[in-house]
Amino acid sequence: MSLIMPQIKNKQRRGEMYKKFLKEKRKVKMEEKKKRKKEEKQLGSKAPPKKKPKTIENMRVPDETMVDPTNEETVLDLEQDEMAPYFKQETTPKILITTCDRPKNKTNSFIKELKKVIPNSVVKYRRGLDLKKIIPQAIAKDFTDLLVVNEDAGEPNGLVLCHLPDGPTAEFKMMNVKLCKELKRLGEMSDHEPEINVHNFNTRLGVTIGRMLTCLFPHRPNYRGRRVVTFHNQRDFIFFRHHRYQFRNAEKVSLQELGPRFILKLRSLQKGTFDSKSGIYLWIHKRHEMDTSRRKFHL
Repeated sequence: MSLIMPQIKNKQRRGEMYKKFLKEKRKVKMEEKKKRKKEEKQLGSKAPPKKKPKTIENMRVPDETMVDPTNEETVLDLEQDEMAPYFKQETTPKILITTCDRPKNKTNSFIKELKKVIPNSVVKYRRGLDLKKIIPQAIAKDFTDLLVVNEDAGEPNGLVLCHLPDGPTAEFKMMNVKLCKELKRLGEMSDHEPEINVHNFNTRLGVTIGRMLTCLFPHRPNYRGRRVVTFHNQRDFIFFRHHRYQFRNAEKVSLQELGPRFILKLRSLQKGTFDSKSGIYLWIHKRHEMDTSRRKFHL
């Protein structure tokens, strides 16, 4: 029927034929499902296993930079990178949050909410200062990370994360920013230090980004607050969520969103601190060269 449909010139008749085709397709699918359930009931434990559905994630093209956490070379490499002092608990996170020059209302509200989410963080306004001048001042005042929120037409659309004092610097595209007031059934945020959940960063580049995001939060969370901050990587999109978990009983746990929420997409990773002119780029996202396959991911 699918071969005949394009040959039907009448739009209404073609639409009716397509609806009929979908109905028949659903009917066949339901019959197969009933047959499979019947087999499972009759055979019990001897029934054939369910087919694993094909998804873009499980059909992922193998990446040569996938990290094996048990590999000695990888462990040594991570012990000597720029984020190693944080993981050895030699430094305490102290975060400077700023924006582009003259930010609009939504960006101002967003950085205030970020300050509530990230403990030991300070908001300072740019006032026309160049980032190259801000970074030495931040290092002198013992800040460990610099967050810069950029905007376009009043909407936050970019994030620069610079790990201090020696880098690296990651630049992200920011999408779907939702402030707390825009979310429904929102919980009230407490002052307890949150747990950090960094999920699905599997390549060498992904591990670096995951470690940079982890460095924004304290080493020891306060479990009494039951706050958890999640950076979940899915198909190279990093989803940020902030929840409080509640124990319903010994088996069930529910989540209450605290906000804000947003999505990040990595644009570049630069060695050292921010330098747009002479900086050495470790990785740049080149869309037309890199996004040739839907099953190829970089994080």
